[in-house]
Amino acid sequence: MHEPGLAENQEHGSAERSHERFDVVVVGGGQAGLSIGYFLARRGRRFVILEAADSIGAAWRTRWESLILFTPRRYAALAGLAFPGDPDGYPTRDEVIVYLEQYAATFDLPVEPGSAVRSLAVADGRFVVGLDDRRLEAGQVVVATGPFQVPNMPALARELAPDVFQIHSTGYMRPSDVPEGTVLVVGGGNTGYQIAKELSATHKVHLAVGTRQKPLPQRLLGRDLFWWLTKTGLIRKTVDSRIGRRIQERDTLIGSSPRELRRRYRIDMKPRVVAASGHTISFADSSELDVDAVIWATGYRSDYSWIEPSVLGPDGRVQHRRGVTAVPGLYFLGLSWQHTRGSALIGWVKDDAEFIAAEISQQERVVEPDTRKSPDVRTAQAAAAERSPR
Repeated sequence: MHEPGLAENQEHGSAERSHERFDVVVVGGGQAGLSIGYFLARRGRRFVILEAADSIGAAWRTRWESLILFTPRRYAALAGLAFPGDPDGYPTRDEVIVYLEQYAATFDLPVEPGSAVRSLAVADGRFVVGLDDRRLEAGQVVVATGPFQVPNMPALARELAPDVFQIHSTGYMRPSDVPEGTVLVVGGGNTGYQIAKELSATHKVHLAVGTRQKPLPQRLLGRDLFWWLTKTGLIRKTVDSRIGRRIQERDTLIGSSPRELRRRYRIDMKPRVVAASGHTISFADSSELDVDAVIWATGYRSDYSWIEPSVLGPDGRVQHRRGVTAVPGLYFLGLSWQHTRGSALIGWVKDDAEFIAAEISQQERVVEPDTRKSPDVRTAQAAAAERSPR
């Protein structure tokens, strides 16, 4: 689906490769990167998708083996290719990986695994993308690295004894990897709850929850939760809507609850972790627990230190309007609440991807190269706001 010259360019020596030019460079080969690739290919753009890992869908490969999505297969597909299997069933982690690989192959998307981007700068009105062995030039860049980038480990983890088994949830694969004894799972999100449930069959498990979240049932009146969210239109409420402003900072538990963990799984619930020393964890209610292992389901943090143009606000978050930044030609895709609740979910990222693909085409038509040197920081975002539905 990409331009005929791409394969030939990739066969040249490193000297010639260092001068490769593309209409668009996409950073990230997960669901967001593949989604924008689909729409760029349909618009005839000459582009490449750079993936730091050695395979497509790398973020999914770091999740635990028994992971099952809480979105049914009918709501787990990217644009143009249905997710195989029972549409009302829930896909496994491995099914998602196979699907993403199939998606890239079906549409012949130009993904380059093992291509970690080290820098992104602007020179002479074009973007310069730095890799370990070469530089690429592009008129426009889409950062599609998603919300799960660098595992967030609390500083107090360093206070535990060396013989306490510790791992972030991104490194947890199966219960047999965790030594026998008392296990503390730290983190009250869906990940923490699901890992705690799985471990409870073979270990004595405690779950520490710092912030209470709203439990929602997986199914309601015989229908999946996402069926209701779709039918009511809640899944497409934007970040600027009144309800969007209220719920964007609130995470929800889907198919889990503290009551269920206590009664069905015999898991002891603990409050926020406040300190650690040796083998002992201290909690906000002044209680303590001696542990043999800790699973830190404490989320992720973003790392955009490799991007030279200023795109971060005072809070450290990307400043954008539906993925359109104040730097003309620089876009983001797959962020949590980028536009709607579904922006970071596999079944809805295509909506933002299609929007950004249209923005890329619009930018090519209306922006002259010289205007990139002194951009009006309001122009790109204001234009996006006018075209973006509320």
